[in-house]
Amino acid sequence: MIAAAAFAPITYWLMRNLTFKDVGSAVNTPSWTHLYLCSLIGIAVTALLFGITEYYTSTRFSPVKKTAKASITGHATNIIQGFGSGLQATALPAIVIVLGILGAWKLAGGGVPGIYGIGVAVMGLLSLTGLIVALDAFGPITDNAGGIAEMADLPEEVRKVTDRLDAVGNTTKAVTKGYAIGSAVLAAVVLFAGFQKELEAKVGHVISFGINEPPVLIGLLIGGLMVCLFASLSIEAVGRAGGAVVEEVRRQFREHPGIMDYSEEPDYAACVDIVTKTAQREMILPSLLPIGLTLIVGLIDQQALGGLLIGVIVVGFFFAVLMTAGGGAWDNAKKLIEDGAFGGKGSEAHAASVTGDTVGDPFKDTAGPAINPMIKVANIVAILIIPLIA
Repeated sequence: MIAAAAFAPITYWLMRNLTFKDVGSAVNTPSWTHLYLCSLIGIAVTALLFGITEYYTSTRFSPVKKTAKASITGHATNIIQGFGSGLQATALPAIVIVLGILGAWKLAGGGVPGIYGIGVAVMGLLSLTGLIVALDAFGPITDNAGGIAEMADLPEEVRKVTDRLDAVGNTTKAVTKGYAIGSAVLAAVVLFAGFQKELEAKVGHVISFGINEPPVLIGLLIGGLMVCLFASLSIEAVGRAGGAVVEEVRRQFREHPGIMDYSEEPDYAACVDIVTKTAQREMILPSLLPIGLTLIVGLIDQQALGGLLIGVIVVGFFFAVLMTAGGGAWDNAKKLIEDGAFGGKGSEAHAASVTGDTVGDPFKDTAGPAINPMIKVANIVAILIIPLIA
């Protein structure tokens, strides 16, 4: 509400005398009130993404309850239900973003000036960054509070409270990731429009990106491939890091049996060292993918590069939402069972939910959130390499 109120005088001050120029000729300029409404669209998109993500990841609603209930019949049904919830969670955010883009574009006059309206909507969305940072910090705080309560051997009632807080923290983390994905898509629309205009200015003629043109279709497929490959490499990196930690823990148990009866201290630093080094080493290749592949495709064909950017935006959005929402549902399904539902801790349902949570962690904590900067990096690199490809 504060952001919406503050945007009115700021928009009036900055944009009441705004004029657009297109190749030297004046074009219809939207009024400041229309641009103010564009900023409200950005705030509304944020609020709707908040609500939708909470619905699919909170223990209070049907998707998480269904995933927890599916754990009763085993590990496979837990995975199937969680993955299905993740797929289903992509529909409503897509509709919200489509309507947001359409509304902001129309309010700003459509055509090229309409892109400016989308940019204003992005700024409205980004005005809530402070709230997002606070929500994102809440999750790790509650998670670590639960870990401290367990290690300190605090009473069971304390652990029940921290478990509930951890479930809320999982939801807030998922909400912030949904926000980041939405902002990435809206920003990517503006970045792509900037790429097209810069490229046309450099080559001196109009460039179209119609799907009936083979280079564009090739680029679309490569863009989708890049998202899938990026997600795969990220998930495998987490798997290898997790495997290395498991082997280290087993080694310590073998060589220091006193750990089990608390007569010896575990070497925590060794595990931290493994995770830190693996995180830096394993993510080198995925991080180079949106830079290297974008550059290679751009040097081969300009239209294929445009198709690649479109493919990255579309496929990246759906993969990111799927992984974030699905991972959050798996995690909170475990929390719901640990809170006493469907047999509680130690039951077969709990064992199945642990498997789901293990699968969901690299989804929601690594691959899903990493797709957001990948979308932006690919578009920014495309703009930066225009002098090389034109």
